[in-house]
Amino acid sequence: MAEEHLKKKKRKGAVALRYDDDRDQAPKVAAKGWGEVAEKILAIAREHDIPLYEDPDLLEVLSKLDITEEIPPELYQAVAEVLSFIYRMNREWAED
Repeated sequence: MAEEHLKKKKRKGAVALRYDDDRDQAPKVAAKGWGEVAEKILAIAREHDIPLYEDPDLLEVLSKLDITEEIPPELYQAVAEVLSFIYRMNREWAED
């Protein structure tokens, strides 16, 4: 188990969240993966000018959730910080 954890730490990982305030009660995992899958997720995000946020600890926790699973209440604060970062980035890009 610890060996698998170390392998994941060395590989690039990514988790994509989506949130539609009209449909969702909380953000949901839209995609997740390690290695090549993570690279594809990141490439798609860059292609669509979606800001990226790096937090290895949050990645580790979010990667344990299933696709389409809502984040649990214990993660609301951490994800709220990510969303705040993204909203700030979007405002800055709009001003440029």
